[in-house]
Amino acid sequence: MKRTELPCYGIVVEADPETGAGTIDPGQLMHHAFHGILSLVLGHACAGVDIAAPAYVEGLETAVEDIDP
Repeated sequence: MKRTELPCYGIVVEADPETGAGTIDPGQLMHHAFHGILSLVLGHACAGVDIAAPAYVEGLETAVEDIDP
C-alpha cells in the first residue's frame, strides 16, 4: 500500500495500484457533498494516477471550491 497525504484538506489516501484496493480519510471534507470527489480521488489513486502531482491537487482544490455544502 502506498500512503499519500495530500497538501490540502487533510486528505490521506492508501492505495495499491497492483490490486486496486485502497482507503481514503476525507480529512476536512466530511460533508456528504464531497463523496463523489473523494471517490474519484480514491479511484485514481488505486489506478496508479499520481494524485500528489501539483496539477492534480490544483484540480482537486478547484472542484472542492465549486461545491457549496
